[in-house]
Amino acid sequence: MGAGSTAHRAAPDGAVKTLLLNPATDPEALPRAAELLRSGELVAFPTETVYGLGGCVFNAEAIARIFAVKGRPADNPLIVHIAAPEQAAQVAAELPPTYWLLAEHFFPGPLTVVLRRHPAVPPIVSGGLDTVALRMPRHPIALELIRLTGEPLAAPSANRSGRPSPTCAAHVLEDLDGAIAAVVDGGACEIGLESTVVNLLSSPPVILRPGAITAEQLARVLGEPVTYWQGEELAATPSPGMKYRHYAPNARVLLVFSWEELQHVLRTEPLTSSIVLAPEAAPFPLKLPLRPLRAETLYAEFRAADRAGIRSIVVVCTPEVQRNAALMDRLRKAAAARPEEQP
Repeated sequence: MGAGSTAHRAAPDGAVKTLLLNPATDPEALPRAAELLRSGELVAFPTETVYGLGGCVFNAEAIARIFAVKGRPADNPLIVHIAAPEQAAQVAAELPPTYWLLAEHFFPGPLTVVLRRHPAVPPIVSGGLDTVALRMPRHPIALELIRLTGEPLAAPSANRSGRPSPTCAAHVLEDLDGAIAAVVDGGACEIGLESTVVNLLSSPPVILRPGAITAEQLARVLGEPVTYWQGEELAATPSPGMKYRHYAPNARVLLVFSWEELQHVLRTEPLTSSIVLAPEAAPFPLKLPLRPLRAETLYAEFRAADRAGIRSIVVVCTPEVQRNAALMDRLRKAAAARPEEQP
């Protein structure tokens, strides 16, 4: 089938036939996707961070299917995607001055803000909380799809829960082919890691999930300190990425912070079923193949390792990597023990 046409994908009996829609060559791709969304279906679409699995935010049945398709815990909130800063008024009970400041500087972009939830938004969207997480993505396909649909879209990452987030349409199909109505193919994601999430209901504001926009950038705009959540216990989690194991391949992820640690790991891990991810400027004299460690390709590397049957992924965390809060957050979560491995 040609690259630009709508693909009708085969599916087992009883499963959805997932459409692959390409707006680059099919002018009806986005209108078709919007029509599916308005009818209560789920559609995956690209953003600048990762691909999202969208459903109309005011359709509680569609939102429930998002949780079911992903195998997502019911107390793990979804992020609502809007096409204009003013559209936040449909999903947030009030828009404080801090919201407008951040929207002016960072929308559209990889920033999610946590505000008080509007009563019109089904509680299931926010995991039963009275808060809502929302953002305006910096991707023309995502913005046009929201506009054509006519309402905000609730959209977590378009993958099975716990798996690496998808950064291209093929990743979505690996996890969800036959389970959702359509995937809109917008190519590879620019950033490749999920958005920064900042809680504007806290004083001072707190970053609940690191992303491409840093605490320093937010503080400069807000004129007050912005801190990072330090992992303390919360009665409820107003942001995704805080409570459950995320971003992880099937392979074991091992983080090393020195040449000595790396040597030890390479002596103990079977090299025939291991790979090493390292920055191009890693100061270690390695005589084995390296895969590049970059934020925008991290999840693609994880998925490629799983397809190749790799058992161990060794990640070299140089000082430069350690200074990247978003990348280190994803690496530490991927390296965390699986629940059944914990004492």
